[in-house]
Amino acid sequence: MNNRLFLAALLCAVSAHAADLQYFEALEPHMGTMFEIKLYAPDEPSAKTAFQAAFARVTQLDNELSDYKPDSELNLATKAAARHPVHISDDLAAVLTTSQMISEQTGGAFDVTVGPLTRLWRQARKNHQLPTPEAIQQARERCGYRKLHLDPKSQTMTVDLPDMQLDLGAIAKGYTADEALKVITNLGIHSALVAASGDLAFSDAPPGQRGWKIGIGSSDRVLVLTNMAVSTSGASEQFLEFGGKHYSHIIDPATGMGLLNDITVTAISRHGLLADGADTAASVLGCEKGLAFIEKNPELAAFISEKANGQVHSLESSRFKKLNAVSQ
Repeated sequence: MNNRLFLAALLCAVSAHAADLQYFEALEPHMGTMFEIKLYAPDEPSAKTAFQAAFARVTQLDNELSDYKPDSELNLATKAAARHPVHISDDLAAVLTTSQMISEQTGGAFDVTVGPLTRLWRQARKNHQLPTPEAIQQARERCGYRKLHLDPKSQTMTVDLPDMQLDLGAIAKGYTADEALKVITNLGIHSALVAASGDLAFSDAPPGQRGWKIGIGSSDRVLVLTNMAVSTSGASEQFLEFGGKHYSHIIDPATGMGLLNDITVTAISRHGLLADGADTAASVLGCEKGLAFIEKNPELAAFISEKANGQVHSLESSRFKKLNAVSQ
């Protein structure tokens, strides 16, 4: 068979295989949000097996990384780590290592040790009352990414203070979406998407398509992507309205205050773990400094927009401009 005939036969075989795939989707609540999985599988039993395995992995990671669950690995390890080094799982080590890397790159604009502050602001939103300066200062004294220490050789962690609290809410969902997608891929399903609120991870394109169509923030941009992760963080998603101001759920570690600027960041990477942390970091840094942080990391692209005085100011990173976009 000559090369042209072989290529034609190969394309026909691929098309026939793609045509045999069926679309399936499933939805379950985890980590305080809904996890949605979309995939293309040869039959329903294969899809069900993939859904069950992926959601089981999500459940496992929720039990390890949650700051809401008193008996999670994260909370138990943080309590014990003030007395002696504590060995941590591969998952927790991976998330904390990337978290500390982003903290170093942003001068602490991203910080998973802000647990005392996030809990303070959660209560403030429930009570519709601004935290007092004294309460914020007391919480800040128990925060600081330099008070968390990781030893990669022994895979252990230590913390400087006995009452520190870690919060992985700004990075754990991206990692979890990554891991759920890995489970699905390892079962032989190569076209899938895992969505956890604003965090997406996806593999090969749906049958007959160039990629997954992903809307970007509040813009009219639609990207066509494969084997990537996208994470969007908006400062106005959750907020406390007090005194005519909107205090975001995103906290600036430098001040202990919820962000006041109405900023939305969509970060794109091959790894959901990195994209999830980067969008929060860029939100805290603001448009220009946030974009500079994104540009310095070759694994990141981003679209950043901020609303002020009825105007929208938008910035695109150089790598974002090179991504494949289509009109809606």
